[in-house]
Amino acid sequence: MSETKETFNFDYSDWLPTLWKWRKKIITITLISGILGGLIAFIIPPQYKAEVEFYPTTINSIGNAFFTDLNKREADVLAFGEEEEAENALQLLQSSKLIGRVVKNFKLFEHYGIDVQSSKPKYKLANKIKKNIKFKRTRGLSVKISVYDKDPVMAAKIANGIAAIYDTVKSEIQHEVALQALEVVQSEYQNKEREVEDLRKNLKSLANKGVTNFEEQARAISEEIYKARSIGKINRAKELEEEQKELAKYAGEFTYFNETLILESEVLVQLRKRLKKAQVDVNKTITHKFILTDADVPEVRAKPKRKLLVLVVCLSTMFFTSLLILMRENLKTIDFSL
Repeated sequence: MSETKETFNFDYSDWLPTLWKWRKKIITITLISGILGGLIAFIIPPQYKAEVEFYPTTINSIGNAFFTDLNKREADVLAFGEEEEAENALQLLQSSKLIGRVVKNFKLFEHYGIDVQSSKPKYKLANKIKKNIKFKRTRGLSVKISVYDKDPVMAAKIANGIAAIYDTVKSEIQHEVALQALEVVQSEYQNKEREVEDLRKNLKSLANKGVTNFEEQARAISEEIYKARSIGKINRAKELEEEQKELAKYAGEFTYFNETLILESEVLVQLRKRLKKAQVDVNKTITHKFILTDADVPEVRAKPKRKLLVLVVCLSTMFFTSLLILMRENLKTIDFSL
């Protein structure tokens, strides 16, 4: 003989009647939670959001941009950066060098109320910065700087300040590299200049010995010998032959110095161009971004969204209250006897 026992089971057909039965309590609890949520929303300090949006440029070397042949130029100073430039900009914005400058310029320890003598002040500041300062790449490959702050004026100042510091820090990094490059190119140029000057001195020394242009001189002497012999001036022809032998002693030396001077002079010209480019990179700077939107002082708080917060609290409370009531009513129908 067996006895059928009622098991734990939700009867969906009973949901609406059950909830309707408890409607007053559900509504009361929901209203109370909504009021509490509203109070919490008013207690939470408001945060204002300021944003700067810009396109990074494609230029890293001003010298290459302005002093390279137009047919070979790879970068345009007016071109917007693409994915690579946007990613590089994000890396620089998140770098310790830039963030450190922002902390110093805007006194963020003091602004965020962090005591530098307290435990882990840098860790606390890093968390604040991570929460309040955000960088992202947009679909259009621009870069957006978003700053949240309780002070709307400060939010705008920090956002615009970060954009300005981005230019400064990138210029400083490039200047350091450009200065090293200038030293290398300048050294190479000076060495090559000395080599060319030594070659010119050697050719001048040969010129003092009467060797100014071996090929032209050798051809001229050969023609004079031929003429002297043709008119019977044998002695004159012999004198010219002696001159020809003396000139021939310096043939290899003159040819080496002359041809090497031509080649090294071409190298010197190229080094001079590189030196000018390097000097421009060290002494001149241009902006590294095209500003699309400057940060204005926000007039409306960005968070908390009080209405949304109250709505979420009410809906969540209503849902969980209803769920608990349904579970409670369903438990009454279960036979726990063995």
